[in-house]
Amino acid sequence: MENLYLPDLALIDRIVDETSDTKTFTLHFANKALNRRFSFKSGQFVEATVFGVGEAPFGFASNPHTPQQFDITVRAIGAVTHAMHALKEGDYLGIRGPLGNSFPLEEVTDQDILFIAGGIGLPPLKSLIEPMLDRRDEFGQFIILYGARTPADRVYKPLLETWSKRTDIQFLQTVDTPDATWQGPVGVVTTLMEKIKLDINRTVAFTCGPPVMIRFVIQDLLGMGFAEDRIISTLERYMKCGVGKCGHCAIGHKYICVDGPVFSYRQIKRLPER
Repeated sequence: MENLYLPDLALIDRIVDETSDTKTFTLHFANKALNRRFSFKSGQFVEATVFGVGEAPFGFASNPHTPQQFDITVRAIGAVTHAMHALKEGDYLGIRGPLGNSFPLEEVTDQDILFIAGGIGLPPLKSLIEPMLDRRDEFGQFIILYGARTPADRVYKPLLETWSKRTDIQFLQTVDTPDATWQGPVGVVTTLMEKIKLDINRTVAFTCGPPVMIRFVIQDLLGMGFAEDRIISTLERYMKCGVGKCGHCAIGHKYICVDGPVFSYRQIKRLPER
């Protein structure tokens, strides 16, 4: 970004309907020079603008190894997101970013990896899962646990099917409420932890999802004996400006938009709000 507050035009190349209220937008910058030099890290986010409506933050949902085309996954829950869902391929969004810190990647090579995602919490973790799988031989055991309300509420269904067929990772998924076609586990995502075996001392856990889910996941991980700095999560706040100026996302002395959104539990537990 040459100007922290000025969005750059990004063209919508593709829109994929993930669920009844969630779409994935594939974008690239209209400015060719900007697009060539653009890069981001897993866990970072952008501020996306629908001109004439407003701006909202979204985490990257694609592989940072291919930054010249990037994804954001958007659930329609407010004015900006509903306006985004009304856009078509070939339309433009304004994009400010990349913003925020990132997930550790190089720091966790040679470790076992555990991902625990709930619902729309899978997209930001996907931005880390994909580059890790590009370098699969640099990590030990690799486990992905994913939970959703119903089978229809799962995002990236073709990708989930691909993961389920891989022999070099363990992928388990569950739903709260099954339909007639569902043959997998039923229950909240933490129930899947009973089905896996971990070496706690060499495993790093990454979790993202609804705040209530994250709270119970962290409780379970701590109960299993995980060290506080081996539990990595994201914190959810309305990051209005994205650059630490407006104060909307402040929790005590931390700004989620610049100090986060990625934190270890050791950092999270020191904040005045949980």
